[in-house]
Amino acid sequence: MKKIIIVDDEPLARNIIVEYLKPYKDIEIVAECNDGFEGVKKITEHNPHLIFLDIQMPKINGFEMLELITDIQSVIFTTAFDEYAIKAFENNAIDYLLKPFSQERFDAAIKKWFSKTVSTKLPENNLRLFIENDTQHQPEEKNRIVVKKGNDIRIIPVSDIFYLEAYDDYVKIYTKEDCYIKKKTMNYYEQVLDNAVFFRTHRSFIINLNHLTKIELAEKNNYAAILKNGKKVSISRSNYSKLKELLGI
Repeated sequence: MKKIIIVDDEPLARNIIVEYLKPYKDIEIVAECNDGFEGVKKITEHNPHLIFLDIQMPKINGFEMLELITDIQSVIFTTAFDEYAIKAFENNAIDYLLKPFSQERFDAAIKKWFSKTVSTKLPENNLRLFIENDTQHQPEEKNRIVVKKGNDIRIIPVSDIFYLEAYDDYVKIYTKEDCYIKKKTMNYYEQVLDNAVFFRTHRSFIINLNHLTKIELAEKNNYAAILKNGKKVSISRSNYSKLKELLGI
């Protein structure tokens, strides 16, 4: 029996999927979730074979929800996105249902999923890479970062971020109160965050200019940015000139 979870904030949309799944006797709906927070909890609890996932939801969007799940499952997106964004899903072997969708279109997506699934779970391949390198950013992602620490899901306003630091295949995000780790790249945040506020001082650091207090000579011709929390962040020689120009000094 294949386990299915539906994550969509619209009751009608969830009801349609439930109705369209009735002919499939080897599929069991183990949970229906109306937001991403509940989705993370139920997916972790049930480890489903397939997730029907809306993209645009309150609290956290579908992409942000997937980032919080350790084991990426098979996903069929349900979305009202335009054709340009849909191409990103197609190119990364991610199926989608463009709302409103028919039973026929739904059946085609299920057939596609069955044809790709030879075990109970797809390998962590194109979907994980797509999420980590996604350039189809949602507007809210420029203003916040969603993280998971222990069992808690936290939404961090970007204004609370002091700096970001490269950490192997991850990025450390420092706020006044804590440090969080995300499975992202520095290049990703350099693209997403407002470059009038966030500046990459070094290949390993991005700082929030609103928390910059001064720039001082560290050693020889090397400089460091001093932040409000007292942290010294390295500035590469090439980026020092760019930073001065940006600050008008």
